[in-house]
Amino acid sequence: MTTQEKLPNTLTTASLLSSKVPEQPDRSLSICLLCYRSHPFVGGQGIYLKYLSKALVEAGHKVDVISGPPYPDLDPRVGLIEIPSLDLFSLDSHVTALRPRHLKSWSDFFEWWAMLTGGFAEPYTFTRRVVKYLRKNGHDYDIIHDNQSLGYGLLELQKQGIPVVATVHHPITRDRQLALDAAPDWQHRLLIRRWYSFLNMQGKVVRGLKHIVTVSEQSRGDIAEAFERPSDDISLIYNGIDTETFSPQPDIERKPFRIMTTASADQPLKGLKYLLEAMALLKPDYPELELLVVGKLNKEGQTARQLQQLDLGSAVRFVSGISTEQMVAYYSEAAIAVSPSLYEGFGLPAGEAMSCGCAVISSDGGALPEVVGDAGLIVKTGNSKALAQALRTLLENPEKRVEYGQLGRQRILETFCWKVAARQFSHYYQNLLDSKQQPEELKATVAADADLDQQTAVSS
Repeated sequence: MTTQEKLPNTLTTASLLSSKVPEQPDRSLSICLLCYRSHPFVGGQGIYLKYLSKALVEAGHKVDVISGPPYPDLDPRVGLIEIPSLDLFSLDSHVTALRPRHLKSWSDFFEWWAMLTGGFAEPYTFTRRVVKYLRKNGHDYDIIHDNQSLGYGLLELQKQGIPVVATVHHPITRDRQLALDAAPDWQHRLLIRRWYSFLNMQGKVVRGLKHIVTVSEQSRGDIAEAFERPSDDISLIYNGIDTETFSPQPDIERKPFRIMTTASADQPLKGLKYLLEAMALLKPDYPELELLVVGKLNKEGQTARQLQQLDLGSAVRFVSGISTEQMVAYYSEAAIAVSPSLYEGFGLPAGEAMSCGCAVISSDGGALPEVVGDAGLIVKTGNSKALAQALRTLLENPEKRVEYGQLGRQRILETFCWKVAARQFSHYYQNLLDSKQQPEELKATVAADADLDQQTAVSS
């Protein structure tokens, strides 16, 4: 029986937290979380770091975050150690960013050279810098927990005897394949392969680390396939949702024709193309229909051209760099939140929308069905007509939207919670340290903790 099966939909957060496994850990640990770029606006990695670090502190641990720029938005109780990089993405021109002092640092020079030649070196250079820092300060920590940097430096830390755990949200091989499939010619495919060349390193690191955790059953299988690591050598601890922050706002009125999605505009993986096609199919019958996209529009990109071709410019608005509070307000205004991704290792935006009581439609890409379950509508990935039909169903049935909103909130409360994730990580860490277990034993420990939670929930 899988860990997922040991966490049934009927298992409530309250029963989990009242189980025989103590609310507080057996002992407080000093934990160091790593992420090469960590601000929440850069994506799910930053959100994961923000809420996991907070939950671990509230579970009784001391937590520091080591991050490259853009730096994270953290709870005041979490320490931040900034590891500067060249931060080339924030510059007007990365070509002219190199300075004489950078020639004294292989990490600086390689980061510049890689981007100049179409590569992406941040995970590699970040972990090199982290190794340099931890050679002097690693004794301050019981556990080093990487958040999908997966650079060679992690293997160096492991060789030095420092306990290293890595979370792999999903294998970026999926992103690469989707980008290759969407490429118009061989030149673009060559550039895509160059950009994703860091995957060779990540595969070696995933195979070389003793302790790997992922966030869904879907990701566990995909990691095993992509990186040739046995699935039973990968532990599963679900993401959580901040249910206090992402909560229904009864004072905010929903806009009956407002659809919302979170998507990087020109990333094929996010499936925005199909949502825009669905919008075009519906617009003649629903002239008031509007789409709010949380993401940045590249005015020279493919999405901008598609908006022009479909004549949707006035019906679609993009917002980026917004606060968490504003995100909650947008979820509370939306009639429907859509996750049209071709693949998700977990699907945080869908979970956050559900936690806010917003009716959700999602594709069946990756782990999205694990998150949404029967608390929303699920359509075939990449099918704009099916997506349009699902939208039509909810647009014409406000009572159904309310019902799905209530079901979604309840599902998040029952199944996904950062307190539960932090407690499971606490036991994972402590068993790793106390028993010096092998990865197979650690996976069994996580499953046993979940099983104990279930038994207690049933008995209560």
